[in-house]
This record gives sequence, structure tokens and C-alpha cells, in this order.
Amino acid sequence: MNQPVSMIPDLLQIIPEVLLAGSVCLTLLLGLFVKKNRSVLLAVVAATVFIVAGIYILTSWPHKPEEIFAGTLRVDDFSAFFRVLFLAGGLLTLFISLQKENATEYVILIQAIVLGACLLSMSMHFATVLVSLELVSLCSYILAGFAFNKPSSEGSMKYFLMGTVATACLVYGISLIYGISGTLNFSSSQFVDALMQSKSVMIAVAALLILAALLFKLAAVPFHLWAPDVYQSAPTPVVAFLSVVPKLAGLALLIKIVLAFNLFGRATVDWRMLVAGISIVSILAGNLSALAQTNPKRMLAYSSIAQAGFLLAGVATLDPTGIQAALFYAVVFLLMNLLAFTALHLFEKWKSLPAMADFAGLGRVAFIPAFALTMALVALTGLPPTAGFTAKLFLFSSLWASWSDSGSTIMLILFIAGLLNTVIALYFYLKIPYYLFLKETPPGTASIKISITGNFLLLILVIAVTWLFLNPGLLMGWINRITFVL
Repeated sequence: MNQPVSMIPDLLQIIPEVLLAGSVCLTLLLGLFVKKNRSVLLAVVAATVFIVAGIYILTSWPHKPEEIFAGTLRVDDFSAFFRVLFLAGGLLTLFISLQKENATEYVILIQAIVLGACLLSMSMHFATVLVSLELVSLCSYILAGFAFNKPSSEGSMKYFLMGTVATACLVYGISLIYGISGTLNFSSSQFVDALMQSKSVMIAVAALLILAALLFKLAAVPFHLWAPDVYQSAPTPVVAFLSVVPKLAGLALLIKIVLAFNLFGRATVDWRMLVAGISIVSILAGNLSALAQTNPKRMLAYSSIAQAGFLLAGVATLDPTGIQAALFYAVVFLLMNLLAFTALHLFEKWKSLPAMADFAGLGRVAFIPAFALTMALVALTGLPPTAGFTAKLFLFSSLWASWSDSGSTIMLILFIAGLLNTVIALYFYLKIPYYLFLKETPPGTASIKISITGNFLLLILVIAVTWLFLNPGLLMGWINRITFVL
């Protein structure tokens, strides 16, 4: 008679995720029974769990990969890196937005998305991929409508409908792969052997369907059409969160999926060409569309599409150096985006700013948020003295090295396209700083009062973005120790 297998050793490997799941339940109970200062209490509870979970991951950093729950999840340094990023994104979002209304649902959704993203980064089995991705997606659709008005509802519905199609593509692609390989574990030798031996064109079809679902999460072209409406209509703290955590969760999974389907360079699909092509189109479409925007949040939406292209550029090299550059870019991207949206949110708490021209002269009446927003936009452009410059330097260096080693023309094209688009981005990124500091303040404009906590958070993020420019070695040294073997 077979002895029952204990799940306790496996559960001990995912204590941060267990804490997050428990925190979701606790938040629900507190929301039902606590009436006074509920929003602050819920935020404190969730923030404490994020901090404790992050400290636990950092102090128990995995030295070698370990498969748990029958190989469906894997704890390794790659997943640990992304789990820390997701927890940091959730924590910073809570600091940006302490909502008084609907606080229970808001905090639960934030925690659930972080939980799904953490599980997604550890997933090595298509069943856990589907469940984790849907946890992230369904909560994101609801969160996108949290402004509770008509534009927000329309943006949320558009996000939901397109996301449903993306999920259908994912499920159909997974079913095709299962039919060919006989396994859902994409890191197993059975999966690799079956795909190498099979000459079926359906492998390419299935891989492209799965890739489509992941590109949707990244808001990369051609699966980006939901992003501008959602970014414009959703509450700014929600946009800040959705622009980093689900996107980086999609990036973590995409890296593993592309490496799995590449089959050590023996795949029928040229993954380097495919990912590089998507990267080039995303960078071009995002930047050129952003040029025509007058709404700051809509401009940042197209900027996010272009940034997804830069994240994909590192993956396109299919070598450790390029992927390491993409991971460094991911950290900087999280800081840059959260800094930009935090500053924008603090301005919006003072008055509505539907157009960039409405920022005219505000740098004189609210210097700290204006300076922080300028630093964020300078970083997104990729200029010194910000970490955006360092991130793009590492990325372009990896592309150049990849072209030098492989002689692949697409790498050279991607390198040139990235450089040219960095120049194009100067125009729309620096438009807001131009209005903030070089335009006259409208008569009668009162000084903007920003809370001490808001200014403090902005300064912390500005220091982080600047420090990674001055001293990128610590983070890059950490990233260089991460392995990418499936």
C-alpha cells in the first residue's frame, strides 16, 4: 500500500505565497467586522505581509532549483528574483493609494494579483500556468474598473473581452502541445524529446497561440489595443500597479516559454527572429503613437507598449547576457513607472489634468512632485543621471554582443531601431517637463500641498532611480548569479 505523500515540505518552500493567501482571507474578515479606520488597518496588514514575505525570500534565497508539488512549481533564483519584484510592486502601490471606499476589495485584489504573479513565476507546468495567469487576469479586469464611472467600465470591459480571447488562445495552444508531447510539464525531457522528434506544423501553431497570450499581458504589439483605454480611465494607482506587476509576470513566464520552445536552438520556429521582430514593432508603434498624445496617462500607456518592446529585446538574444540585461531593465522599469504614476497621482489629487498643457507652471508651486515626475520621464527616455540610461546601456550592449557573436542581422536591426527610438522618445517624454518648468503659471494658481508621506515616497523612488545609475554593480552582480536552465 502506498504511503500518503506529505505536502508539508513543499508548503515550506512557498511560505510567502501561503502568507499572501492567508492575508487575503484575513483582509476579507477584517473588512466585514472592522468599521473604524478600516482602510488604514487593511493597508497595514497587507503591507506587513508583503514585507515579511519579501524578507523571507531574501533570507532563504534558493541555492539550487527545487521542484515541488510533483514538478508543477519550481523554487529557484529566477523565480525568487521576480517574486521580490512583485512584492515590492504591491507594497509601493499600497503606499500610493490608501482608499477609504471599497478598501477591502481593493486590498484583496492587489494581494491576489501579487499571489498569482508569484505562482506564475514558479510555474513549470501548463496547468499551474493557466490557473496562476487567470488569477492575475481576472483580478486585473476588476481592478481596472475601480474608478466606478462609464469610461472606467468601458476600459475594464475591453480589457476583459480581449483577455478572454487571449486565454482561449492559451488553452487551445496548450491542448495542442499536450496532444503532441503527452505532457504539460514544459521543462521535462519528455516535452523536449517529443517536440524534437515531431515534425508537425501544429507545434509552431501551438507555440504562437501561447505566445499571443503572454504578449497580451506584456501589452506588446499586436496585442496592445486594450492598454490606452485602460490606462486613461482607471484610477492612477491602479494603472501604476497594472503597468508593472502583471506585465513583469508575463515577462517571467515568456522567458521560460521561449527557452522551452527554442529546443536548444533546434526548433522549427526561429524564436530569435520572431521575438526580435515583435520587439521592433512594439518599440516603433509605442513611440510613434505616443507622439500624437495630449493626455498624460494615454501617453504613458503607449510608452509602456514601447517599454515592453525593450524588455523583449533582451529576451530576443536567447543568451544569458541578454536575459540578464532584461532583468535589470525590469527592476528599473518598475521603479520608473511607479515614480511617474505616483507623481501624476499626487498632482491629480489636487486637480484633474486631462492634457499635458494643464501642467503649465506647476513646477513652481509643487517642486518635489514636478521634479520627481521629470526624473521619471528622463529615466523612461534613457538619459543620465538615471538608471534608465544604465538599463538601456546594458540592453544595447547585449544586442551588440549578440550580433557580433552570431552575425544575426535582426539583432543589428533591433539595436539600430532601439537607438533611433530613444531619440524619438525625447520629444514626448520631455513635453511634460517643458510645461512644468518653462511655461508660466496660470494666474491665481494656489500652491499645491502634497502630504509628507507623498513627498517622502517620491524622494525614495528618485533616490533609487539615481542610485542604480551611480552604482548598478550590486544589482547586476545579483542578477548575474541567476541561472536560466529549465
